[in-house]
Amino acid sequence: MRLCRFESSGKALYGVIEGGSVFELDADPYSGSFTPSRDLSASKGHDLGEVRLLAPVAPTKIVAVGLNYKAHAAEFGKPLPEEPMLFMKPLTAVIGPGDEIVYPAHMSHRVDYEGELAVVIGKRAKEVLSRDASDYILGYTCLNDVTARDLQKKDVQYTRAKGFDTFAPVGPCISTEIDPLDASIKTRLNGELRQDTSTKDMIFNVFELVSFVSHVMTLLPGDVIATGTPSGVGRMRPGDAVEVEIEGIGALRNTVAEGRASRKLWADG
Repeated sequence: MRLCRFESSGKALYGVIEGGSVFELDADPYSGSFTPSRDLSASKGHDLGEVRLLAPVAPTKIVAVGLNYKAHAAEFGKPLPEEPMLFMKPLTAVIGPGDEIVYPAHMSHRVDYEGELAVVIGKRAKEVLSRDASDYILGYTCLNDVTARDLQKKDVQYTRAKGFDTFAPVGPCISTEIDPLDASIKTRLNGELRQDTSTKDMIFNVFELVSFVSHVMTLLPGDVIATGTPSGVGRMRPGDAVEVEIEGIGALRNTVAEGRASRKLWADG
């Protein structure tokens, strides 16, 4: 099942995508009355091309993982971590498919794409064992962990580099059926393939990550864990189009726009 959030007649609704249509859900996917196998025959349908897809998640937090692919660690000349490296992205960074990534030229001169598989939590999870983690996962989606690479190197910690508004595109839907242990993930910049690997290259798999994070903080329905990016990260510029595609989910497409703020605006405030 491919779950989504979409806008229709000015309202944000949850739905299920089937073929070229999206069917309204009368219960959100995080409620106790939602069942993934539900019959949609009585649901109101919309032409997928006539609705605006929104980010499929409305989390309380986005927990992200650094250096979780062997080839990506090698790409940056770093040793494999002994345990997951966690950081967080603010909710104001979330945008949906088709929305613009705003390039913060007033602070950064190097902004990169990072295509990732994201885990969407389905129910409250605290101190979960990895063998039980699948019971707490609603599904999976695409996420672009947009990064101001120059600021990441300058600051060492990741808050500013990863936290600008629009730096967490998510979508286009949540798939409840993919195999997260062996899913193809590809990122294209202006149609050119830049990242192409399988989640098999992860150092810590999604179930281990859910367990690890849940032993640090309680995960709530709708929360997102971004599971790290494979090798092949690279620079984006205003005017570029970036696409993260994961097998069984679909493609998350966004364009890059130049921001309007200037250094003078924040320095003289």
